Amino acid sequence: MSHLLVFLDIKLADFEFRIIKKDRNCEARVGLIKTPHGEVNTPVFMPVGTQATVKTLSSEDLKEIGAELILGNTYHLYLRPGHQLIEKAGGLHKFMSWENSILTDSGGFQVFSLNSLTKTTEEGVRFQSHLDGSYHLFTPEKVIQIQHALGADIVMTLDEPAVYPCSFEQAKRANDLTNLWAERCKTEFEKLVSEKPNKHKQALFGIIQGSAYPDLRKESAKYLVNLDFSGYAVGGLSLGEPKVTTNEMVEISLSYVPQDKPRYLMGVGTPEDIIDSVFRGVDMFDCVLPTRNARNGSLFTRFGKMIIKNSEYASDFSPVDSECGCSTCRNYTRAYLRHLFHTGEITALRLATIHSLYFYTDLMRKMREAILSDNFLEWRQKFLSEYCTEEKGTEKVISGGNVEDDQS
Repeated sequence: MSHLLVFLDIKLADFEFRIIKKDRNCEARVGLIKTPHGEVNTPVFMPVGTQATVKTLSSEDLKEIGAELILGNTYHLYLRPGHQLIEKAGGLHKFMSWENSILTDSGGFQVFSLNSLTKTTEEGVRFQSHLDGSYHLFTPEKVIQIQHALGADIVMTLDEPAVYPCSFEQAKRANDLTNLWAERCKTEFEKLVSEKPNKHKQALFGIIQGSAYPDLRKESAKYLVNLDFSGYAVGGLSLGEPKVTTNEMVEISLSYVPQDKPRYLMGVGTPEDIIDSVFRGVDMFDCVLPTRNARNGSLFTRFGKMIIKNSEYASDFSPVDSECGCSTCRNYTRAYLRHLFHTGEITALRLATIHSLYFYTDLMRKMREAILSDNFLEWRQKFLSEYCTEEKGTEKVISGGNVEDDQS
């Protein structure tokens, strides 16, 4: 049976998602998200701009790379510079001079990453600021109010990821809280929309949790779908569980999400993980991996990671990747980048970040082209056959099969 779908639309005021094409041989699909700030082609990778900036890059750099949607973080922007100040500036888009679309994470991941500074109850999450030790309570209502003030195009419900590994009882408690908070978030979201009808419309996504327990994933997905969000994220994965478990939980979660809603896999990840998830029908991704690795001298290429600080590149005057179209590869050599890193020049971080984000953006474009041609499976096989992936906890490097530990 053909998987070709004819323009299934979901419209919520200024938000629209359209499925353009589904590969006939798998679940991979090409879509289009429309927001008040433009169009986003899916599958899409969102560069992480936690504090209203993608580290080392300007908004002009991101536009040249081809980014259409970036991610900001509610927790960090609430602490600095404050959502009231950003609202006074005209919203996050104007504050950071970014014309395209923005998604804001609710701060739920900080429940996990800063758990030594948090206390979670049914009311919400009490944070102790990692900056000055002050205490702040994030309720579902407060999180929506902050994101409303920031003015992002896509906003997320407050959730509680369960730390892996955890007991069924621990995962169940976190899941019940996530579902309860999602309902409260939607109520507050609709209240703010009705109170400020002239403000640009936002889309609210729910977040499916459930740790590594299939029954909880099913329960969470069905509960959230009944609340009818504009889109759905799969959260609480890539937190240490085996890859086979990640894939299983993604498949279970997505099996309950309507076809005509965008699917967002949070915090993933490596090129091969993204490709495997697109194969399973995921539309949206974010991860700090390309930017963080780039700042540490580990660059993504079509053959795998390149540790540009290695001595073998000291007199290598070829580009990082000869088939890459980024401004770094068009203008600079491996030897020059290695020199910049070894002399501690800030320019090294910027040029490396430009390259790796361009690689990710171009990877998504190539996947879209393959899906439109019903050729995704063949494209996937060819890419992965050339790409050096993880082997026994290490990463193969593009040159000569050298192996480098990646602890960044």
